This record gives sequence, C-alpha cells and structure tokens, in this order.
Amino acid sequence: MIEFNWPWLLLALPLPLLVYRFLPAASQEESALRVPFFSQIADETATKENRGHRSKTTLILLITCWIALIIAASRPMWIGDAIELPTSGRDLMLAVDISESMELKDMKIQNQPVPRILLVKKVVGEFTQRRKGDRLGMILFGTQAYLQAPLTFDLITVHKLLMEAQIGFAGGKTAIGDAIGLAVKRLRKRPENSRVLILLTDGENTAGEVSPLQAAKLAAQEKIKIYTIGIGAEEMIQPGIFGSNFGSRRVNPSANLDEKTLTTIAQSTGGQYFRARDQQELENIYQALDQLEPIEQQAELFRPIKALFFWPLAIAFISSLLLTLLSIPWQQLLPSQELRD
Repeated sequence: MIEFNWPWLLLALPLPLLVYRFLPAASQEESALRVPFFSQIADETATKENRGHRSKTTLILLITCWIALIIAASRPMWIGDAIELPTSGRDLMLAVDISESMELKDMKIQNQPVPRILLVKKVVGEFTQRRKGDRLGMILFGTQAYLQAPLTFDLITVHKLLMEAQIGFAGGKTAIGDAIGLAVKRLRKRPENSRVLILLTDGENTAGEVSPLQAAKLAAQEKIKIYTIGIGAEEMIQPGIFGSNFGSRRVNPSANLDEKTLTTIAQSTGGQYFRARDQQELENIYQALDQLEPIEQQAELFRPIKALFFWPLAIAFISSLLLTLLSIPWQQLLPSQELRD
C-alpha cells in the first residue's frame, strides 16, 4: 500500500493551471536592437509544423516535471503488510564487566590461555543468538556504566556490539551498583514478571555512586530479577624470573571476587548466583538461563516501510534533461547542407 508522508503538498498540483488562468500574461519587451535575418534563419530551419510539435512536447515535459516534483516532495512510501513481532519472551538486560581485570589470562579456550573478556564474548555471544523471542539489551561497565544497546529484538546488532566491546572503554575500576541502577531505569517500565538482569563480573564494587546492595533493593522494589555471575579461575600459576618455572607460584586470580555481595544481590531479587571458573561452567550457566519461562506480552505489530520518493524525482530529472535538449538550437549548431557540399 502506497501512502504519502506529506499528502497536503498534493494540493499544489493545479497551481500552474491557476496561475495561467487567473494571472495576466507577462508583457514582452521589444529588443533594443532589431536583427531581421534571425527570423529568416528560423523560418528556413523549422517549419510551423515542427515548431508546433516542439511546443506540445515542451508542454507535456513541463507538466510531467511539475507533477513528479510535487509527488516526490510529498514523500511517497510503500507500507508492507503488518508483521507480528515475537510476544512471548523476557526483557533481558545483560550487564558485562569490561574493567581492566577482565584482561587477565586465567581462562582457556581449547586449552589455550585467553583473557576473561574473550571467553565472555564467545559464551555470551552464543547465548544472545539463542534468545529468540526475547528483547535483549546490554550494559557495559567499568568505572562508569553505560547503555551499549537498548532493549531490542535485533539480536544480531546486540551480538555485534558485544564483539566490539573493548577493555578500558568504561574505565579500569568496577561500578557494579551503577550498572544495576542503569538496568533498573531501563527495565522498570517493561511488563512485570518479564524483567531480568544478568550481571557478569570478576571483582568487587570499587567505583560508582550507588552501592550494589542499594541498587539491588531498588531492583527488588521494581520486581526485577537479577542473576549474578562471578567469573575467574581459582588457581593460576604465575611464572617466575624471566618467564621460567624458577620462582613460579600458585595464586588465586579471583581473590577480589565479592561472592557474598553477588549472592545477596541475586537472593534479594529472586534470582540466583552462579560461579564460572572455566569455559564449561560458564556455558552451563547460560544454558541454565536459557530455561527461563517465557512470559506472554502484549502483541506488537510492525509494518516495513520503503521510501519511493526517488522514483518521481528521477522522472523529474529526466524530464528537465529532455527540456534542456529541446531548447538547444541544433539546426544552427550543425553545419548546413551547402557547407557540407
């Protein structure tokens, strides 16, 4: 179905006819210098029939150009059939820690040490692609928390934005409370019983204006369920002098992980705390989150829209080009038969 964004502009279509009908004709001034032989040349190069045909063609092109310009200005567009968007899903907000500690290489993919953030991108990226029917949004946080993707059905874009996230974009510290507060702001207006925040971090709250427990209370008041995930290995061999085994020692790279606070946040909002020490555990966590019961939501319809203004605009351009070509005195520009002989 074709519709016009500004249909009132179509009222201008008869404007040239009204001007021609009601306004007086423009007065023609005689040239200061009269050159009689120009009329003789015109009579020799064009018959009355040719001039009449050219005048009719010019009029048709002018009318076509005017109509096409008015139609293009009214912004025609094609509106497709209504498409019903998925309505049985959760409103899932993902909060991902991108502080400096997420660069620590204590995780493994195919037995190769990799930074924590790389494993998170792999597992969480696969999770986003599986959440058909859910609205997904994403918050990235470090020293500050910011919304990377609002709630949307466009899972491809959310996945791409996750892959583009870089350590240090939000600062080196960890603002867990601010991340939860931002999620509350974005989820509070969504339907009840469908508001879920999945927060992943590897440390403790070291920045931000809101404490994690205060933010959790706000989330509980707004009936937002929070699932918290603590990521990081519990044992890592730190190489000795010059990277050799001499002087190497075992350390706990997750010593700063505040599991107590993460557990309290989850329990106070009706969620659950998960611990991910390696790739398998992280994958199991997100597979468990896949089992969330979908909640029926109000149906939403979407009509695809395609702009069509460029078609009449092209017609107007072609008409004006033909008018220009018709106005050129080709008979005078081309050599006469006598000169060719």
